[in-house]
Amino acid sequence: MSRDPFAALRHRSFRRYVSGRTLLSLGGMMQGVAIGWQIYERTGSAQALGFVGLVQVVPVFLLSLFAGQAVDRFNRRTLILVAVSLHSLVALALAWMSASAVDVKWIYAVLLISGIARTLHYPANSALIPQIVPLSLFPNAVTWGANSFYTAAAIGPALGGFVIALTHGATAVYLINSVMCASCLVATSLVARPPDPMPSPQVRGWESLAAGVRYVWRTKMILAPITLDMFAVILGGATTLMPIYAKDILGVGPVGLGWLRAAPSMGGVLSAIAIAILPPIQKAGRTILWAVAIFGAGTIVFGLSRNIGLSLAALFVLGAADMFSVVVRQTLIQLMTPDQMRGRVSAVNSMFIGASNELGGFESGITAQWFGPVISVVGGGIGTLLVVLGAAWTWPALRRFGSLHGAKPEEHLPPVAPGPAEIDRAA
Repeated sequence: MSRDPFAALRHRSFRRYVSGRTLLSLGGMMQGVAIGWQIYERTGSAQALGFVGLVQVVPVFLLSLFAGQAVDRFNRRTLILVAVSLHSLVALALAWMSASAVDVKWIYAVLLISGIARTLHYPANSALIPQIVPLSLFPNAVTWGANSFYTAAAIGPALGGFVIALTHGATAVYLINSVMCASCLVATSLVARPPDPMPSPQVRGWESLAAGVRYVWRTKMILAPITLDMFAVILGGATTLMPIYAKDILGVGPVGLGWLRAAPSMGGVLSAIAIAILPPIQKAGRTILWAVAIFGAGTIVFGLSRNIGLSLAALFVLGAADMFSVVVRQTLIQLMTPDQMRGRVSAVNSMFIGASNELGGFESGITAQWFGPVISVVGGGIGTLLVVLGAAWTWPALRRFGSLHGAKPEEHLPPVAPGPAEIDRAA
């Protein structure tokens, strides 16, 4: 039987889900370019760019476990609608602040709210997919879900840079994002309401919050790719410094910044199409290790480049590699986690990955302030290569892991491992 590359998209609810996610991502990518350009224009400081990541990572550390517990207790579609509503309010607030030329510190305050919305949205979004497509189609659904994000990320930054150049400011970009958020609300509300989760009665309270952490720690084929991706993004992410490269190093302005931000996603779209069409990945462990290594090498090339063509090519290649890492990691996490724990495990993943994106931005801003942007980016790429070697040595089972279609919850692990409080009560 021939493989259907569009199998997940034949489900109506999944098509609506993907449509909403694409619109939300498109507006969010446009807004990301606008925030970076606006703050660097006002401050001229790499450190100020780094604080954009810092303020958004605080809610990830403080609230992720609570968000994961909420996702495993309440309807996941409803929680997504709440999170998207917050994103819409943030976009409107940023538009007002841009038009009013308020102090940058108030932009940081609004971005803190954006971080709260993202902390809730990520685990709800991840845990919803297995409820709207059959698990047999989950790898295909992850591929198309990631493709929708990368497509938006390929178009959004370039479009955002064009709008900034056309209107000589960021206000219009924020208003467009608010419309995208509203459109996402409509599309998501049309997704068939999934059943409410049925949390396990074994664990309550604080032990329930910690259950996801314990499960990830004990399941090495979840822990390994999450850890690998986290450190690679913290060290190798150059996105935060792109306004500096666009303005001061490559001299390409806001339109060029948009293309720089879009190039990794263009590579990701190409990879997603290839993953959907080609036979399933048979050596998933080696694939993710090679993908992260190529990501690190591409980061080094971008950091050293002074030619816009070479810079775009390096970013395209690292984005293409990153897509393979995303598909492998997301598929392993969801297929190896019981449904009643997907919210909490996804929240742990959010703490690792979401925090790494923002902490990576903060790290890049601080090191660029101290040592310059080139050393910051190139050093991060070298660090990423070292992380790959460390992961391959620490988790040899990752190197040997085969087909994603064989991934399932490990039988020796209970759905929710009892914590000390349950042991004491049992005694």
